Amino acid sequence: MTSTAAPPAPVPARRASAARRPRRKWRGWLFVAPFMLVFALTFIAPVVYAFVLSLFRDQAFFGGTVFVGADNYTQVFGDPKFWEAFRRVLVFLAVQVPIMLVLALIAALAIDSARLHAAGFFRIVIFLPYAVPAVVAALMWGFIYGDHFGLAADLNHLLGTDSVKPLSQNWLLTSIGNIVTWEFVGYNMLIFYSALKVIPKELFEAAAIDGAGAFRTIVSVKLPAIRGAIVVATIFSIIGSFQLFNEPNIMRNLVPNMIVTNYTPNMYAYNLSFNGQQYNYSAAVAIVMGVITAVIAYVVQLRGSRKEM
Repeated sequence: MTSTAAPPAPVPARRASAARRPRRKWRGWLFVAPFMLVFALTFIAPVVYAFVLSLFRDQAFFGGTVFVGADNYTQVFGDPKFWEAFRRVLVFLAVQVPIMLVLALIAALAIDSARLHAAGFFRIVIFLPYAVPAVVAALMWGFIYGDHFGLAADLNHLLGTDSVKPLSQNWLLTSIGNIVTWEFVGYNMLIFYSALKVIPKELFEAAAIDGAGAFRTIVSVKLPAIRGAIVVATIFSIIGSFQLFNEPNIMRNLVPNMIVTNYTPNMYAYNLSFNGQQYNYSAAVAIVMGVITAVIAYVVQLRGSRKEM
């Protein structure tokens, strides 16, 4: 008498797919946990706290802090002092950032070329101002700009005139832009130079075979290859321009009548909080400025990514 073994029961498809799926390993999160903890405490928590502050208002006459919802934001959008400061940094961005990036790009291309002698020396010299703290740079240039002391005063004395006035009303924003450019040209140069060094050599060989000269190689090979680095540097520069604070705040001691408390949005929020004790409204100003900065930076990144694709 023979018996046939029963065929094995089919494994459910869901159980089979679960068995084939590799188990998720959480071990990697242990390595990034210290960073995530610091990031949450130093970035996410302050932003959340500022947003919560912006939803309240301190009622001096009625006592206590009351919930006002979006009233602080409505006040910001109708605040002429905020928009005056915003227009000022917008003009600063439109003029200073292109000049700084072009100078940094020229420096990076010159150092990357084989025609510049002592390229390492020039790379260090151009990058060195970035190592100077912003407060020290503002103080140093402030004394150079002084009408009664420093280089500007010496030039006026030498020429027998008083036309050299970097801290005058017409030249003040330009003078601040010069300080920022002096500080960050080396930083952006290093970004461009690093991108230039990773361009495949085959592209240069192909361009040389096609008869491309130095200028044609720059336009057709180098600039398209470092488009991503240019977008990154542009985004960083936009964020830095909207965050302009150190230079005008330090130089305010030299020209207190020209650099007002709302000279930049960051200065406006700072003075509202620490001098005016308006913490809730100051938080709303900071949140609005942060959102505007993030939107503009995202648009620039999106356009740069589309062009690169």
